[in-house]
Amino acid sequence: MPLDKAAVEHVALLARLNLSETEKTEFARQLSSILGYVDKLQELNTDQVRPLVNILSANNVLRDDEERPRPLSREELLANGPSVEAAQFKVPKIL
Repeated sequence: MPLDKAAVEHVALLARLNLSETEKTEFARQLSSILGYVDKLQELNTDQVRPLVNILSANNVLRDDEERPRPLSREELLANGPSVEAAQFKVPKIL
């Protein structure tokens, strides 16, 4: 599927790129080559190929969720803040 300079100019316009005439010609050639390779891949018969989700056969290695006691109480945690108001850390406005 050959790509012409007009298509490259359209894509460059959408991407807000300023391309020289040399770059437009070169990109048209390169993109045509890439699309030609994709067309060649479309010719492969993949009817007997199962869909692949992941190339690695890794299993879930996460630990089970278990309830644990809190190491510190809310009051102990809030005691570390420089300013506390209504059981929350008070921070300066940023807007």
